[in-house]
Amino acid sequence: MNDLQPLMALLTQTESERDAALAQHQRAQSALQAAQAQAAQLVDYRRDYEQRWGERFSTAGHIELVTSYHGFMSRLTQAVDHQARVAEQAGAQLDRAGAVLVEQEMRVASVRKLIERRVQDLQRRSERREQNQLDELAARAAWNRLAAAVTRF
Repeated sequence: MNDLQPLMALLTQTESERDAALAQHQRAQSALQAAQAQAAQLVDYRRDYEQRWGERFSTAGHIELVTSYHGFMSRLTQAVDHQARVAEQAGAQLDRAGAVLVEQEMRVASVRKLIERRVQDLQRRSERREQNQLDELAARAAWNRLAAAVTRF
């Protein structure tokens, strides 16, 4: 098993890196969901605000109210656009985190496969060593029987 110790340490390290990548992926996913939820809230608020003020504008109003409404709607539209960009960036971050996670999963799988091959190799060597020992033991036994038969005569 000493031959496997460096590989086991490598496996531990790659699993740790994979776990960190998984945690980052989950954080990115949560950030995306939060950004999308906030964007949806802003869009809903803007729609409700437009609807409420649309009803008020059906009656006579003051120009100051209209100016105030347009200024607020402009800022609200900017906020909606900004939040849409934030959500888009969160989506891109999630994609990058997903790619890193896949890469780390591949590394862990590769190290596991390497360990599996190394274990099989060690087993084959052990079996060959045992077979050689058995062959040598059988050869000695045959020699001993032959020597015993020769000394009797």
